[in-house]
Amino acid sequence: MRTQLFRSVLAVMFSLALAASALAQGGAVRGKVTDSQGQPVADATVTFETTGRKLETTTDSKGEFLQIGLGSGMYKITASKQGVGTQSLDLNVRQAAGPPLNFVLNPASGLSPAEREAMTKVQDAAQAGLAALNSGNHQEAVTQFTQVVAGVPTCSDCYYNLGLAHSNLKQYAEAEAAFKKVIELKPDSAQAYSGLANLYNAQRKFDEAAAASAKATELSGAGGGGAGASGEALYNQGVILWNAQKYAEAKTQFEAAIKADPNLAMAYYQLGMASLNLGQVPEAVTAFEGYLNVAPNGEKAAEVKGFVAQLKP
Repeated sequence: MRTQLFRSVLAVMFSLALAASALAQGGAVRGKVTDSQGQPVADATVTFETTGRKLETTTDSKGEFLQIGLGSGMYKITASKQGVGTQSLDLNVRQAAGPPLNFVLNPASGLSPAEREAMTKVQDAAQAGLAALNSGNHQEAVTQFTQVVAGVPTCSDCYYNLGLAHSNLKQYAEAEAAFKKVIELKPDSAQAYSGLANLYNAQRKFDEAAAASAKATELSGAGGGGAGASGEALYNQGVILWNAQKYAEAKTQFEAAIKADPNLAMAYYQLGMASLNLGQVPEAVTAFEGYLNVAPNGEKAAEVKGFVAQLKP
């Protein structure tokens, strides 16, 4: 009976489509603040306002910010710096990763009416593009971010969002060009290499995907799976190896991803699946139980509970 149940689990496993890439765990918003010339704005203030709550952070030397611990709901997010400018947008924060936000600060003083109008159009397009990307309207996101990069051709995050939108539309050539433009503007962009890795993975170009993912891992401080590794980057490497049917190597990456980020639920799930492929049932059960501990109500919870019930002695 145990053998029959094990085979049924494998049958379900082998019917799965290509594993999806990791998304950062929910309640976090990241982004970048640049000036009208596309240069990063350091020490800009970024506020997050919702009913009865206000949080504040500042940008680093690269103009980037990350705010965690946000509950789901609508937020007014404002980036500002004295003498540079202010921009606000409304965002529906969800418990899943969204695209990075792009703020372009422009002082209105000293601009001609035509310049002020052009600046406003770019800012409006950036906000509309983010809203479209977050709502799944990827064609509209392409339209809006194409307008943004035409006005601010040095905005690397804008090209990244453009690449995401093209990827979601399976417009792979356009997505690849956008991600490569990010790398041209920002050679140390781990997320651009991750975008390329996911893109190549979707096209089953596993060698190219592995190379891009390895570069993303290196840039994120995850070289060799050692200390300081990005759980997401390691997970994505595991996904690529999994899709290439290199299950032992994939298992190693999923284990490293969990070590780097013990709350990365999908890493536990994929570790369990890789262990099953290798015939390591006890290890699979442990991994699946880890998933349930981290995400008891996660999207894979019902499936994982079934696996545990079938596989446990």
